[in-house]
Amino acid sequence: MKSCKLNRLILCCASLMPVFLSCSQKEVLMGDLNVIPVPFEVVEQNDGMSFVIDRSTKICYPEGNEKMKRNAEFLASYIKHLTGTEVKLTTKADEDAIQLSLDETVGFDEGYELNVSKNLVTLKGKTEAGVFYGIQTLSKIMPITDGTKLAAIPAGNIKDHPRFDYRGFMVDVGRHFFSVDYLKEVIDMLALHNINYFHWHLTEDQGWRIEIKKYPKLTEIGSKRNGTMKDWETKEVDNIPVSGFYTQEEAKEIVRYAAERYITVIPEIDMPGHMQAALAAYPELGCTGGPYEVATTFGVFEDVLCAGNEKTLTFAKDVINEIMDIFPSSYVHIGGDECPKKHWKTCPKCQKKIKELGLKKTKNHTKENQLQAWFMGEVEKEIQKRGKVMMAWDEILEGNPNKSTTVMAWTSPEARVRSVESGHKTIVCPITNYYFSNPRNNKLKGVSSIKKVYDFEPVPENVTEEQKKNIIGAQGCIWTEWTKDSVKMEWQMMPRIAALSEIQWSEPQNRNLDDFLKRLKHQLEIYKAYGYNYKQDIHDDLGK
Repeated sequence: MKSCKLNRLILCCASLMPVFLSCSQKEVLMGDLNVIPVPFEVVEQNDGMSFVIDRSTKICYPEGNEKMKRNAEFLASYIKHLTGTEVKLTTKADEDAIQLSLDETVGFDEGYELNVSKNLVTLKGKTEAGVFYGIQTLSKIMPITDGTKLAAIPAGNIKDHPRFDYRGFMVDVGRHFFSVDYLKEVIDMLALHNINYFHWHLTEDQGWRIEIKKYPKLTEIGSKRNGTMKDWETKEVDNIPVSGFYTQEEAKEIVRYAAERYITVIPEIDMPGHMQAALAAYPELGCTGGPYEVATTFGVFEDVLCAGNEKTLTFAKDVINEIMDIFPSSYVHIGGDECPKKHWKTCPKCQKKIKELGLKKTKNHTKENQLQAWFMGEVEKEIQKRGKVMMAWDEILEGNPNKSTTVMAWTSPEARVRSVESGHKTIVCPITNYYFSNPRNNKLKGVSSIKKVYDFEPVPENVTEEQKKNIIGAQGCIWTEWTKDSVKMEWQMMPRIAALSEIQWSEPQNRNLDDFLKRLKHQLEIYKAYGYNYKQDIHDDLGK
């Protein structure tokens, strides 16, 4: 077989053009170095030369490095799945090989350099994570074959690194529960798109989804509801029970699985609003004492945690400490959004706490908003004791929170401006562009839904250069009020997540929508190969 490789015919550099090897008589399909997300620098040799993957191909990795061994295993599995060719792993450098290595001279922690010649592919990164992202690129360069054809990688060089350190995606499991096995599939989807943070929204009015051992009723009672609202107009409930939660061991398994793919899981316990499931389990934590029930409809509810109750603060700290025991992430998200203050205004405990704290109404902040900021600040102290950073949605800015809080700007594009001007590290996720499940703002319709994502630049122009540095990343979100199954989830994700990944990873000067849409055709083929669902109407706009 080696002699066959030495006598390969020169391949045409056009993507996916068939060529035959004289000795094996196997058709060879050429790949394309231009992938999603678009790399920082791509240099194609354009001389027809390529590296052909066949059974004699080896993947070499550094001996004794378990992460690099796992990287090599990932690459081998991608090659097998996409091309049907089974390659070997080795720790000994050889010709006709894909060599994975670490190199301190690569300029970015998550950066990589990929070099392809006729007899050798070298992929090096400063870290194992960088090599992993190079592997994602390499897998997307490969053509998809049926196993009767061989895959060829065009000769050339790629130097690449991410624009943002934070590249996130959020999935809400409070409204509808998704199994551990399916969440692992979602994590694989994120890995394919170079996303490195999985924001896991674990609690809602409609369901508490994570085991807390000190408060067992949260899952005994709070993880179950009697039905689900069918539509906004009638608010009719279907009376079909919904339940489900993750044990702490299952959550740790998700963390482990994600970490192998260089993805950090950020847990979210949404407080003090969106807490009807918790109040149903522990009614003494509310201002009115209940009775409460796990919500069967959607929206913003007036029953929230009682911020003036010492037991409530103890509860919040206890829950967050158990969460931090499960999740090693440096970030912990505690919500802070959509918290009506109606009951706080008349609650004796809340008003007493406002008086004790000496909170006064100001031009920009009500006393009750400041009470929420105080409550969140007390929880933040607990988080900081563990050396971690608190995240919250941008409504927290209504109460003038500590500058140490990282803000997720979701309510509008202007929210990111308010956040960075206030001195907060900010993640951009506006409902108008990056909420994939919002039918009013982001309809699932062909290229128009992609354009909505692709054309939104996370870093605003109308702030100072210093303030721009506070934008640390961007994130897509899926809320599952109307998302009950994996098909709908994936329709909402793909192919918009490909557009998001290019926003998160690639420099603005390298991005172009028309070029992206050309590259998207192969990305859709990858989705098909992995069995991922997307709405077929995208082909009407792209052409078959």
